[in-house]
Amino acid sequence: MNCVFEANNLTKRFNSKTVLEGIDLKVEGPAIIGLLGRNGCGKTTLIRHITGQYLPSEGEAKTLGRSSAALGHDELVNVGYVPQEVQLLDWMTVEQHLEYVASFYPSWDIERQGRLLKRLELDKDEMVGNLSSGNLQKLSLILAVCHHPQFLVLDEPVSDLDPIVRSQLLQFLLEVLREDEATILVSSHVLRDVEKVVDRVLCIDEGRVTTNELLDELQESLVEWIVQALAGDLPASFDEPYILDQEISGRQAKLVVRCDAAELDGFRSRYGVEAVVRPMNLEDMFPWLVRGGSA
Repeated sequence: MNCVFEANNLTKRFNSKTVLEGIDLKVEGPAIIGLLGRNGCGKTTLIRHITGQYLPSEGEAKTLGRSSAALGHDELVNVGYVPQEVQLLDWMTVEQHLEYVASFYPSWDIERQGRLLKRLELDKDEMVGNLSSGNLQKLSLILAVCHHPQFLVLDEPVSDLDPIVRSQLLQFLLEVLREDEATILVSSHVLRDVEKVVDRVLCIDEGRVTTNELLDELQESLVEWIVQALAGDLPASFDEPYILDQEISGRQAKLVVRCDAAELDGFRSRYGVEAVVRPMNLEDMFPWLVRGGSA
């Protein structure tokens, strides 16, 4: 695995407000990593440390092996970035803007540019200042990927896109991963879309990392159990530490659990119940992930 970003005790304060607090983190790839969290949790602040826009108040942040305070051409030429609020040169056409940015990158892929313009249905002759917010996001994405970055950072890249274009974008991210062996960090609130492509889930809440796990492992360990008593009523509550939430009514219960699959057999035997495992999608998992897996 290749480490593209590392944080050691990363803390960021704005006056008296602490936005990131003591983050220790390694982002490794090639992989697609979903950066999740509630509004105001610190996601964008973390991304701005990755791209060198912010410097830590305490601790250290490194991108591609170099401190965020000292990022230079060799690092920045290998990073692609789509910000949450896109700001481009309004007085250029789409084509002119692409040519302008391409002039800074010897590795610019004109074939990929053309393929994306066609796939995303973006008119190269339209003025950037006349583009809708969704089309601005499309152009920002093209600008971020045509130089084949080693590390692609996307901050809410699909928020203004319709479902068809979101699906095209996600498919393209998989292509980038395959073609470039890149590491892609994508921050998004559209969890059902993110779930289709990410390998790892990274959650932040109140400036701290609460979850940093492979999606496959999360899907195996964080599930619902639908429980039915074989005789009589269920107890008023269950005390097992791996039960995060429980809804009990007579002989039936729905439990949210975080444990190894082997725990289920012991639970069935201990309480004399039948239990069916129901997988959870990322949207259902989210409240538990931002709490770090605790009730």
